[in-house]
Amino acid sequence: MGKVAEIPVIWLQGATCTGCSMSVLNSIRPSIANLLLEELFPGKHINLRFHMTLMAGSGEIVLEILRETKESFPNGYLLVIEGAIPTACEGLFCTVGEKDGKPTPFMELTKELTNNAIAVIALGTCASFGGIPSGRPNPTGAMSVVEFMHSNGINKPFVRVPGCPPHPDWFVGTCAHIVLFGLPKPDEVDELGRLKLFYGKLIHDNCPRRGYFDTGRMAHKLSDEGCLYEVGCKGYVTFSDCPYRKWNGGINWCIDNGHPCIGCCEPGFPDVMSPIYERFFEERLPKLKLDEATGRLILVTGQD
Repeated sequence: MGKVAEIPVIWLQGATCTGCSMSVLNSIRPSIANLLLEELFPGKHINLRFHMTLMAGSGEIVLEILRETKESFPNGYLLVIEGAIPTACEGLFCTVGEKDGKPTPFMELTKELTNNAIAVIALGTCASFGGIPSGRPNPTGAMSVVEFMHSNGINKPFVRVPGCPPHPDWFVGTCAHIVLFGLPKPDEVDELGRLKLFYGKLIHDNCPRRGYFDTGRMAHKLSDEGCLYEVGCKGYVTFSDCPYRKWNGGINWCIDNGHPCIGCCEPGFPDVMSPIYERFFEERLPKLKLDEATGRLILVTGQD
């Protein structure tokens, strides 16, 4: 019996509705039990050390696990962050436990744990791009994990797994890819740091209603047959494999259910993608610019 390589994982939750966790817990192949309790691949096992929702304990006794993980795994751990990071008022809009009798801001915990991580997975649109918590007027100063890392001079490899919520396959597949092949190579991710395996094609190009679009047959209310472009579909600017992966075990997805794509995998959701049921103009999409100091692409948002 060969030695099993343990891959330690810390999963933090900040400004989030916990929907990303709930989505991943509904993974079917492999199930969440397969992922956490068995060898994902021969000789390799994911060791989930910390997850606020899944842990039976609470309080100081579980926070001690974070400290133990830092000390027990000097070569690092995989850090999963779900939710945006509030930074206003010194981070007091989101705290985790206490230190010396004072609340510990989530942003400080994130900074501490990110510095020692092998890599960071930004799970969900809130962690990936700021999402709903960073929507205007953003009184909590919420920002994405990657933006937070950049603003604090933390240069760690990262992978974005956006979606509101993300499909469980996108997260499990990203973990499997890292376990099997290591961190993604530059040609395996897009300019936003998403695996092309899941985010490499426009929804519009694989939409079952594409034929309606090509022949100019547009729906003008949700119950109409036809392309949903005029009632707010964002599928022509959204990259994901929803059309052929579908949801709930491959049963259904937004457009098969007669609802337009809301663009939840893209930067600028929900502000830029709103109103949901009105035609969208591509000019509103966030722009990207290159930070010459770090070589990273930065999202330029804030369009009216």
